[in-house]
Amino acid sequence: MNAELITKFIRELYKSNDFIPLHAPTFGGNEKKYVLETIDSTFVSSVGKFVDQFEKEIELFTGSAKAVATVNGTAALHAALYVAGVKRNDLVITQALTFVATGNVIHHMGAEPVFLDVSEKSLGLCPLAVSQFLEEFADIDQDGAVHKITGQRIRAVVPMHTFGHPVELDELLVVCEKWSLVLVEDTAESLGSYYKGKHTGTIGHFGALSFNGNKIITTGGGGAVLCQTKELGASVKHITTTAKVPHPYEFFHDEPGFNYRMPNINAALGCAQIEMLSDYIVEKRIIAGRYEEFFNGTAIQFFKEPDYAQSNYWLNAIICANKKARDSLLDDTNRSGVMTRPIWTPMHKLPMYSYCERGDLSMTDWLEDRVVNLPSTPSIHGD
Repeated sequence: MNAELITKFIRELYKSNDFIPLHAPTFGGNEKKYVLETIDSTFVSSVGKFVDQFEKEIELFTGSAKAVATVNGTAALHAALYVAGVKRNDLVITQALTFVATGNVIHHMGAEPVFLDVSEKSLGLCPLAVSQFLEEFADIDQDGAVHKITGQRIRAVVPMHTFGHPVELDELLVVCEKWSLVLVEDTAESLGSYYKGKHTGTIGHFGALSFNGNKIITTGGGGAVLCQTKELGASVKHITTTAKVPHPYEFFHDEPGFNYRMPNINAALGCAQIEMLSDYIVEKRIIAGRYEEFFNGTAIQFFKEPDYAQSNYWLNAIICANKKARDSLLDDTNRSGVMTRPIWTPMHKLPMYSYCERGDLSMTDWLEDRVVNLPSTPSIHGD
């Protein structure tokens, strides 16, 4: 199948001859109303009703015990790992095939990422790869897992639900429990995705959402931590609001916290967006179904949700026959005004992470050469 046919199909899907982005924000609800309300109230920063309201709406949608809104997804992941106990010189296991923010958070905490392979079922962290790494390189003592060679504490496991497809969480939980590791889900891309009926980010100790402009809903810039218990939620809320001890007017802080609070004006946008989330998910799954039907029987494989999951299909993905076919498709579609993109450069191939410990990354390298993301904005009906 050539790029011309794919471009033609996408233009028909979106009913547009203009430039078609990969994933643009969709505004069709109360966004202007709520944002103007914050401006009229003057509470546009860290104080105002919309932050609390947005957190409650996230909790209702995901089933999380506590959601804490933050300035972005990177801050959410940082706060989650901080409360999870990750410290300088610790090791944190994650996948090599991820957006760079996952590795950056670990690095800036003074810890070191260990990059392992992904599963062909989910495109996310492979439980077998994690288990094999730990069996070969880890011991366990009264304080948890420790690296046999370096003596570094292995503190946490961070799977990322790639393109919204849930990883194999039951299997990862078994490994984490065996080795006394904290499971922190990078749910930046998986709002609205479910693992065996449970929302992603609520199965591990924490989940870290992103509301960047290209996500399924947006607050302009923003994120949230999903917490397994209210107690963990209280800790995350405290540390992300400068660790200020509540008082009507005194400023007393009991630990070095972060100013990661989501501004009220951003939360207002989020409150309007989350009202539309269920509709967006329905439309995105319709789009995925159209892509699946289009590529059926061709040399290009459309990546479908795992059989244990219901995905939001944040970014639709296809797998080309080889790197040459991938590169040709990317060049031709982008030149024609239809935005497509390759998967991220794997972390171990970036200069700042080339020194990091890693396992066999055969599936990661194979996917890097073949995956292409297609336009996935939930607006094919012109709404």
